[in-house]
Amino acid sequence: MSALVNAIVMLGMLVVVPAGLRLTGQQDLNRIRRLWPLFAVPGAVALWLPRGPAATALACCYALGAVLLALHAPRRAARGRDLDPAGIALLTALATPAVAATALVAERSGHELFGFDLGILALTVPHFHFAGFAAALIAGLVCRVSDGPAGRFAALSVPLGTLLVLVGYFIGDWAELAGALVLTAGMWTVGLLTWRMGQADGRDRTTRLLLLASAAVLVATMLLALSWALGEATGLPHPTLTWMAATHGLGNALGFALCSLLAWRRIRTEAPDPTGGRTA
Repeated sequence: MSALVNAIVMLGMLVVVPAGLRLTGQQDLNRIRRLWPLFAVPGAVALWLPRGPAATALACCYALGAVLLALHAPRRAARGRDLDPAGIALLTALATPAVAATALVAERSGHELFGFDLGILALTVPHFHFAGFAAALIAGLVCRVSDGPAGRFAALSVPLGTLLVLVGYFIGDWAELAGALVLTAGMWTVGLLTWRMGQADGRDRTTRLLLLASAAVLVATMLLALSWALGEATGLPHPTLTWMAATHGLGNALGFALCSLLAWRRIRTEAPDPTGGRTA
């Protein structure tokens, strides 16, 4: 499982975060996006080294970049920017890699942070790259082009669900299940709106397939997330963590996040301003 999780995390570090930052269209994020490989490459190397000082030092390099990215969120909020639902989703996306990086540093150093075992910490890293950064970013993008009740619900419920899942780590399994329910509702709404985008007239075939694939994958991957959270809370049979990494994790990384980012990149290339002058 560790090799698969490492590969998924590398995708998040090296591809998903910089590609997502480019899609925001925000000029003040350009500098951190250009510098991102300086932080992400050491972080990716750290994944494959044995736990110890070298791996920890490289993980700290990644954490530095994640913290610098996260600091953009309070600065933007203090200036009164990004306080609408789509903006809140963007602020969440900016902050979540720092959560992942904190877990990475602890896991690479062999430290059971807050009492969580190293396996849980290792899985927290991909979770907050994809269920955190990618999901919140895409929810914000979708909200900008579907600025109705459903779009606003998606942009708010994905960050809220992500926060509740994080809080559930500390409170207990039932709180984590509540977070999973909220996050699933938000993600399925993102999937519904993405599906509608894929069926829109004038969409080229490749973009259409990418959008439809990302929407369809969310149905299965979030059902798996719900079954795992429900099983943890109630003791009912549920997938193992290894199975979840191979299905839920891989599906969200490739089927949802990567397909969505590729689709949005094509949309921005074909129509430079599809949001009517607004970006996420």
